[in-house]
Amino acid sequence: MMKRSYPMILTAVLVALGTIGGSVFSFNLGVAKVAPMQHLLNLVTGVLLGPWWALAQAFLTSVLRNVLGTGTILAFPGSMIGAMLSGYLFQKSGHLWLGAVGELLGSGILGALAAYPLAAWLLGTTGAVWLFLPSFFMSALVGVIVGYGVLRALWSRIIVPQQRK
Repeated sequence: MMKRSYPMILTAVLVALGTIGGSVFSFNLGVAKVAPMQHLLNLVTGVLLGPWWALAQAFLTSVLRNVLGTGTILAFPGSMIGAMLSGYLFQKSGHLWLGAVGELLGSGILGALAAYPLAAWLLGTTGAVWLFLPSFFMSALVGVIVGYGVLRALWSRIIVPQQRK
């Protein structure tokens, strides 16, 4: 029972942290809200639980933040691509730095590129795609640096024993 409920419970806790943390630790940069907490949690979820749970965590956090009015529609592509890529690269390689690169590239670059047409279509934003790249990339960079530090500090206690199972 514990093996089946652990990923669900941890994902729920991380969704709650992302929903609250995205409001507490955020700032505006250009047209996007910069929330590095989401990127930190994407990396943590991807490493600890894998790509599908990371994708679920990013999606549910984005839904809650939008329902509560603390996020934008841009949170969906901005977080989900990075979460999935982070979990996938870590799962395939077992290297933390590749998980971090996955989040940085997935959310910081691919998420920004995916958010642009969404913003143009739903929000009527007519600015250049280059307005999205710096804000998404900076948000992902800050979150990845902090997340990498946290996971590195916990590596021998949490991640290595999980990999042995």
